[in-house]
Amino acid sequence: MVDISTGEARLEKLDGEADSYILHVNGVPSSSITLSDPQRLDFEYLDWMRRIIDVELPAGSLRAAHIGAAGCALARAIDSARPGSKQTAIDIDAKLLDFAREWFDLPRSPSLALRAGDGAVEIGKFRPDALDVLVRDAFDHDSVPSSLQTAEFFAGCAVAVKDSGLYIANVPDSGDHRILRSELRGLGEHFAHLAAATEPAILKGRRRGNVVVLASNTAPDVTGLDRSLRTAASSATFLAGADLRYRLGL
Repeated sequence: MVDISTGEARLEKLDGEADSYILHVNGVPSSSITLSDPQRLDFEYLDWMRRIIDVELPAGSLRAAHIGAAGCALARAIDSARPGSKQTAIDIDAKLLDFAREWFDLPRSPSLALRAGDGAVEIGKFRPDALDVLVRDAFDHDSVPSSLQTAEFFAGCAVAVKDSGLYIANVPDSGDHRILRSELRGLGEHFAHLAAATEPAILKGRRRGNVVVLASNTAPDVTGLDRSLRTAASSATFLAGADLRYRLGL
């Protein structure tokens, strides 16, 4: 256990694994890292995000930003799979970033720059149309900070992301879809296309869990995404367009 700017962090080594760890931030599992295999993403929603990126964006290097860094698991996977990518990981907790750099042998800038700050402020520092992909995966304990759910934040994201690019977010869903609907409606004011991926039980409101939200100005490859997400280790249902609006009551 170590003290960080927002509380405490703990690194848990996985039993029977040579170099796999879970990073806990203020008691919440926040990253799963295997040092020898950056492509291994044990958190199901991160695997879904990686699959969405792979289907939607052509092979090759990316300009990416991550709001909510923790252990930078997805950033490590992108760096490994797409050499030459330039990424920025932003986190409100400066000390956590220092520990992540020390513990996880992260790529150095410009491959992966770490920036301490409030994502709601930092998003405004990117040039317009700068990003191929913007990932929001930031939490205050088990909730998304309210500053990252505002109309102003979504507008800033839409400015920073290329027309051909993606905004992807991890949205916690308690089963009533209230927060999920609010975020989708907010994003719909600034992006032409919306989609979501999650486990069927979460979609049906039977349990709480993670929903991956996708917003873009280019129509998603519904067939390709559905095929990829259904064959993931943890299968996900992909919803877009009229199907999304109907299933979630938008």
